[in-house]
Amino acid sequence: KTLELNEDEGGSYKGECRGVGGYKLHVIEGDLRQTVNVIDPRSKEFDLRFWEHFYAFSAVGPKAEWRVRNKKPFALIIRLNVSEDPEKPDKTTSYLIVSKITKTASCITDIIGPSRSQNAEARRLADTASTRACKSKAA
Repeated sequence: KTLELNEDEGGSYKGECRGVGGYKLHVIEGDLRQTVNVIDPRSKEFDLRFWEHFYAFSAVGPKAEWRVRNKKPFALIIRLNVSEDPEKPDKTTSYLIVSKITKTASCITDIIGPSRSQNAEARRLADTASTRACKSKAA
């Protein structure tokens, strides 16, 4: 559902999607770049800041895959379509973003580029995300 919408200048948007185990997602757009924030059951918000890893225009996919154990989410997989070529903005590269979810934090652990095994690789990495460090922003 739409929480905020501003169509002036570059425009901005904030929407909310229901998750699992009391979690929610906020989809945020500014300057034609999108990211997702994870909201825990206590309403604490964790910014994933996709735009720190991709500077180009981007849009999240229509689905989020929650990885769940004992009815609690421990990881999240989200597709991010990125326009990497400014000369061809309609041509996008589709990445899968893997994030871990813990009681105290949510952060990106892996970014998987296009391949035939992209979905399986994202699930494999998501299932072990809690053991890995947060990915630092792009250089």
